[in-house]
This record gives sequence, C-alpha cells and structure tokens, in this order.
Amino acid sequence: MRLERSIPTDALGAIRAPLLTAGAVLTDAPVLQPLGLLLDLAGEAMRSRLFVVSGDSGVEACLRPDFTVAIARTHLEAGAASGRYLYDGKAFRVAPRGSDRAEEFLQIGVEAFEAGDPVAADAEIAALAWASSAAGGRSDLSLVLGDVGLFGAFVDTLGLAAPLAVRLKRAFTRPRQLKIELDGDASEVGAEQSRIAALLAGLPEGEASAVLQELWSLAGIEPVGGRRPAEIAHRLVERAEAAEAGRLSADQADKVRAFLAVSDRPGAALDAISALAGPQRAALDTALDGWRSRLSGMAERGVPEDRMVLTASFGRAFGYYDGYLFEVRSAALGDERPVAAGGRYDGLPARLGAARTTGAVGCMVRPARAYAGGGE
Repeated sequence: MRLERSIPTDALGAIRAPLLTAGAVLTDAPVLQPLGLLLDLAGEAMRSRLFVVSGDSGVEACLRPDFTVAIARTHLEAGAASGRYLYDGKAFRVAPRGSDRAEEFLQIGVEAFEAGDPVAADAEIAALAWASSAAGGRSDLSLVLGDVGLFGAFVDTLGLAAPLAVRLKRAFTRPRQLKIELDGDASEVGAEQSRIAALLAGLPEGEASAVLQELWSLAGIEPVGGRRPAEIAHRLVERAEAAEAGRLSADQADKVRAFLAVSDRPGAALDAISALAGPQRAALDTALDGWRSRLSGMAERGVPEDRMVLTASFGRAFGYYDGYLFEVRSAALGDERPVAAGGRYDGLPARLGAARTTGAVGCMVRPARAYAGGGE
C-alpha cells in the first residue's frame, strides 16, 4: 500500500486551522465499513477502488474510502437530532492501474447534520474548504461547482414522462449511460436491460425476490457485498420498468446536451441554464435563486469570485450526493487530484435508516495536496 508523503507540521497546522473554526466536535469513525452499503451507494464499479476484507462470518467489509458515510453512520448510531463533526484521519483507496497515487492518505473535514438554511450552510462549508486549501500555499487553485439537483430541476422543465425523467436523472453521474440516453441507441439500451430484470418486472417484489434466490441456488452463487435478494430484485425491477419509458426526442436530447455543455463563471452559467429551460420551470427558477444566494454567501466568506467556475455536467461517482457539489482543484495537480471536495447529501441519512432527518452537508481536504510543496 503506497503512503503519501508527509508535510511539515506548521503547514499541516495552517491547513487544519480554518476547519477548527467550524464549531464541530472532533470525532472518529470505524476504519472498517460494510462493503455492501458502499456498493449500494456508489455502484459495483467502485469495488475495484476498495480494499476489501472478509470477517470470520464471511461478511465482506472494506477499509473506509473516505469519511462521509462513516461519520453519517456514527452520527445516526449516537441518536443525536443534529450534529457537526470534525474528522482528521486516514482513508484508503486502491490506486488505478499504472498510477503513482497514494493508497493510504490523510483527510480532514467537517460533516454537518443540521436543520436551518441549507444555502447558507452550503456557502459556509465551501468557504471553509477553500480557506483550508488556500492555507497550504498554492496560488493556482480554482473552485469548480456543480449541482446534481440542478440537473434534475432542468430535466423537470422538459415535461418528460415520469419514468423517463427518473431514468435520465439517474444517468447523470454515469457517463456511458447518459450517452446512451442522448444518442438514442436502442440496441445499447436493450443491452443495459438484462433478461432477468425484464422477467422480474412482471412479478410482485416478494415473488421477484424468491425467483432471484432460486436462480442463485440453482447456479450455486451468492450475491456480492452481502446485499439482500429483495434489494437486488427491487433494483432490477426498477431498471426494467425504466427501460420501457421511451426515449428523448431529438429536440429534448439537444437541450440536455446544451445544459451539460454549460461551464462558465457562475453568474453567466446560471443565466445560460435559465435560457435553456422548458416551460415547466418553477422548480428550476427556485434552484437558480438559491444558487445566486449561495454564491453571494461564498463571496462574503472570502472565496474569490474570479476563481469560481460552475460546470453543469460536474458530478461525482458516489451516489449519495443529491445537491450542490464542489471541488477545489490545483492546476499543477490536474482535475483528477482535487485538493478538497464536498457537497450536500440530504438523502443519505434516510438511506442509512434514519427515522428523522435533517440537512446534511460536508467537505474534506487532502493536506498533502493542499501543501504547495507536495505532489500527491
């Protein structure tokens, strides 16, 4: 396992300092996390990036690839109505083949589970991440912004059939699937829908789960990641039903392409998105107003407006982000090695079993990347 290079103590202290002002409680979370849960949230393709271990019971776990899910689980287990947590510890990811990236690395960050004004909280968290990143001494930083929810609100302006809109929104963070949707290649869509999924779609979910278990038994296999048959059957049924929802028209596909091509200074980007919207735009207008308030709050907290770019196609593979997203990037390190990242994930606590939920937003910083003398 490759370790990242250490950085001077004074530099690390400077990078930590802004996050210490967030009013968060220093906490830790278990290094081992449930593999099945991570795969449910991020997709099976994430497995190759995870360090997987098997316990005595045969249940697979993985070393935490980051802290968001781990801290969220810790928060829910504590039973607190709200909470703000500071973390400072190691995370682990398998480096891509041929890469020299560190596989064990330090992350520091803040996760906030709070009611209140989400736009103000978004601005605060992004500003904390920016200040922490900038404290490392780099002069080539930029703040790339995106919003999963903004794409969803734009799609809703197009007046699509509900299953088609759901399928398109789900494809946002999956480039290959999104390309299939926009290109309208029916043969590719057919390939994406398995025969098993089509079979299960005609059954009640209880029967679908039983059929899936019988197929596994006949084949002598077990589901990956410890996921239950009912969960897998539900997903297969959803996929099959969505595949029957029809296709985008050429005009609709062009509008989505134009949305995804927007990348500019945030004010100009918001204007461009507004101009592309279809007639059912009330939710989108509300989202755009929220973004203007968010940008104002970030600027008031010291984020330079000329360093911000809003990129409509920006998303992240981890499926728990459902609102605004950001990355602090260094020109020297490139887009694939962000210095900091974060965003909003209001839906995650419910997916983890929370009976009551608040807003959820957070950020992480990689000190070794923030440090001007570092290369990872």
